[in-house]
Amino acid sequence: MDLLGSILGSMQKPPSVGDAEKKKAKEQKELFEKQQEKEKQKLNVFREKMQKQIHEFIKDSSKQKYKFKPMDKVLRAIVHEVADVAGLTSFSFGHEEEDRYVMLWKKEFAPTDDELSAYRRGMEWDPEKAKELAKQKEIEAQSEAHNLKRKHEEVAPSSNYREKYKHLIGEEAAKDAAKSTIANKSYGFVPSHNKRDQRTIEQVLADSRAKKKLKTEGDAAVEPPEGAAAEPDSSP
Repeated sequence: MDLLGSILGSMQKPPSVGDAEKKKAKEQKELFEKQQEKEKQKLNVFREKMQKQIHEFIKDSSKQKYKFKPMDKVLRAIVHEVADVAGLTSFSFGHEEEDRYVMLWKKEFAPTDDELSAYRRGMEWDPEKAKELAKQKEIEAQSEAHNLKRKHEEVAPSSNYREKYKHLIGEEAAKDAAKSTIANKSYGFVPSHNKRDQRTIEQVLADSRAKKKLKTEGDAAVEPPEGAAAEPDSSP
């Protein structure tokens, strides 16, 4: 074997294209796994930190709620999880990925709908101001109820006609009299049955005989007795 052949034989063969790609993919995978492990350790450290802060918040009897600084979605999820395990109420407020933050409340001081609405609008919650607004709303509601009651009393009749005159005209008559009147051409705004003759047949016959008797007696008074001389004719 000549010198050149000996040198070439002792040299390592250059890696193929396939081997180079495999090596690069392996290096990228290892790098990605390292980054994942680093991120996992970072999140674990953050979780332990939140657990400590929340535990201190629970022990502090002077605090009812706790507000965290703005943080990204993954960190907020951890805070919500730790708060739920600790038996606290938690909500997120603010614009997504800008200034969104988490607030915690102890269960006995859970926020009202008005308080949550204020935080969602980006406003600070003032308990004293809220009491004044609630009192004002209550006064307005009472005033409105009073006005409705007064309006109803003005429209309603001052007395119950049926109950008032029931002892005089009877139960059924009182009911009939309390009915709404219907206009007709003959009697105006009066029920037509009120104009009917309410007498019995016996009363009608008795009244008729009495009228005939009065008429007969009146005619007898003006008629001369039978057999009397007629008055002389005074005409010329």
